Amino acid sequence: MSDLKIGVDVPWITSWSEEPQTGVSRCPSVDGQLAISQDIKPGVGEPVFTRAHLFRQRRSVGEMRCPMCGEPTQEDDRWSRTARPTTAGALRAKGLGPALPPAMPDSQPLLDCGAIAPMHRACVDLGPAERLLPDDKTGRELRRFPKAWIIMPMWVEGRPPQPQGKSVAIVSFLQLIGVEGA
Repeated sequence: MSDLKIGVDVPWITSWSEEPQTGVSRCPSVDGQLAISQDIKPGVGEPVFTRAHLFRQRRSVGEMRCPMCGEPTQEDDRWSRTARPTTAGALRAKGLGPALPPAMPDSQPLLDCGAIAPMHRACVDLGPAERLLPDDKTGRELRRFPKAWIIMPMWVEGRPPQPQGKSVAIVSFLQLIGVEGA
């Protein structure tokens, strides 16, 4: 076990070196859909700061858990430094339209948070929380997360080993979109 403390020194969603991906299984984090699975051994080995643990990431977004400490966030204490302003039209142009409500106008302002759920303000202020930011950290301002959001599963194609087998959609991670002004 590492001496590093999860939620203080290492973000809760961080993968550890002893948590390899193990294949595909039905996952409770996405209502039993097929998802990429991974061993669950937080604190064992070394933290891999550049890789989110897939199950914890999906729980973080799906349950609005702080990716730093792993505890649920409250509506009045959700903050994001990964959110990028965008619009429904821009997401539709990138092929992400099927996850958006059809009646949502292209001009609807949104916040694309990527794979990082909002954090508690106290957790944002912890130094290790900066490790949750993508490499292009420049210009990332702290934003209050909106009261409404959309969760988009990011799918990969799985192919069975037999040549005649049909491919299936498998959830890798969840992407989070905040809906401004809702």
